[in-house]
Amino acid sequence: MILQGNIVDIQNKRIYKGEITFVNGKIVSIQEKEHQVNQYIIPGFVDAHIHIESSMLVPSEFAKLAVTHGTVSTVSDPHEIANVLGVKGVEFMIENGKQVPFKFNFGAPSCVPATDFESAGAIIDSDDIKVLLENPDIKYLAEMMNYPGVLFNDDEVMKKIAWAKYFNKPIDGHAPGLRGKDVSKYIRAGITTDHECFTFDEALEKLQKGMKILIREGSAAKNFDALIDLLPEHFENMMFCSDDKHPDDLILGHINQLCERAVAKGIDVFKVLQAACVNPVKHYNLDVGLLQKGDDADFIVVQDLRTFKTLQTYIKGELVFSDGKSLIQNIAFNNLNNFNCNEKDVTDFRVESSAKEIRVIEALEGQLVTNALIEKAKEVDGNLVSNVKNDILKMTVVNRYENQKPSVAFIKNFGLLEGAIASSVGHDSHNIIAVGVSDEAICKAVNVIIKNKGGICAVSNSEEKIVSLPVAGIMSDKDGITIGKQYAELDKMAKSLGSKLHAPYMTLSFMALLVIPSLKLSDKGLFNGNTFKFVDLKLK
Repeated sequence: MILQGNIVDIQNKRIYKGEITFVNGKIVSIQEKEHQVNQYIIPGFVDAHIHIESSMLVPSEFAKLAVTHGTVSTVSDPHEIANVLGVKGVEFMIENGKQVPFKFNFGAPSCVPATDFESAGAIIDSDDIKVLLENPDIKYLAEMMNYPGVLFNDDEVMKKIAWAKYFNKPIDGHAPGLRGKDVSKYIRAGITTDHECFTFDEALEKLQKGMKILIREGSAAKNFDALIDLLPEHFENMMFCSDDKHPDDLILGHINQLCERAVAKGIDVFKVLQAACVNPVKHYNLDVGLLQKGDDADFIVVQDLRTFKTLQTYIKGELVFSDGKSLIQNIAFNNLNNFNCNEKDVTDFRVESSAKEIRVIEALEGQLVTNALIEKAKEVDGNLVSNVKNDILKMTVVNRYENQKPSVAFIKNFGLLEGAIASSVGHDSHNIIAVGVSDEAICKAVNVIIKNKGGICAVSNSEEKIVSLPVAGIMSDKDGITIGKQYAELDKMAKSLGSKLHAPYMTLSFMALLVIPSLKLSDKGLFNGNTFKFVDLKLK
């Protein structure tokens, strides 16, 4: 097949009229040739770090949406499903992804569970990591979130890193706010990337010390504005990623949006495309074509180099998106899950106390980090309750793998004035997490999730709405457009209840992620992510 257009040669920083000939999925020639076709041919976009599960879609359904925005490949950490189902969950992601023409590149989840301070559905130890890394479908050791384990030479952590080195596979990092001597030691351990930088100075230090920095712009964590000014000078060592992308956002765009924003800031288009297309392929040794003779025919046709509106997407020579339609077909698969708790009673969420002050988690818009506040407690009949007027709401994390008493804390900035929202997407162990204006509303929302064995929901005084997630309690078995619309409706309901957050469910899902400072809640209690210790909710 022959395709004509303005060919964008990133390596040599030139654009020329030409045609590409590809046969049996490979580019056999690229020739300069005059023609009248006014379109641009560029390598496909690669998301350098994403959890496919966060889209609430199985890989085959994620691919159907991603190709509409010119994405041909992802570097995907399957630790969400691994925390629920272990190695069996990783295998499900790989096999489901293989059923469609899209280049998923899965890693071996390094932290399952993420910490010892929470209950997960499975454990992946260093022996499991060895077996996973032996698999050619596993391209790297996924984000080493247990950075204290690296700093203190934890035996199991160091064994996992050693296996990655043995198999000569890259090691992904996760070290929010780590600076100075600590980050130097983290890097010396062999860790090569970080997608958690949320300040310019932090990212610059890590770049100067040899790390590759990923500019993350997901549904909850948004670091593009803080980091993008580093790209012009450090474009050879930076990439773009989503980390977590909810389905309604994925319908609207993907890596193409970051390219559009970067070019609009006046950054050289070749530097932008190097970060978006080339660097992930080279860093992770991906089998993804870069528009060179002999490469796989993985490329996209875009309208221009400003908006990057995708006209066509080719993966290994197969046309997978054209004329506004994804050409990837539905595939059948079996649901698998791990959900073993009973419904709860309102009294399970009582906090018997006469404390005058409590520790409060402060959720921050567009960030995964939180602040730790000390606020006045509100007590009614010996029970600490939500203070709706001051936006200090009760929250809970409920173990979904076995029957245990829920843990309870308080959180600020969710803004609910009525009802509650809840989710079985609770990074990383995916227990049930909920926040609400009253114990009754919280209990109602939690039980909706339990009845459905997974999902995200909102409840008011008169209504309850749920998006069911029957695949591991974190993904849907429906197509992306359907789930995207359902999620958008649920998001709208949460905001009608008073939430002012851009992505209340995505933000909620990270309030149990203990490896992100500073104050979080696990099913075992309130946790300080700076000291890696439990702390008491109540102050004397």
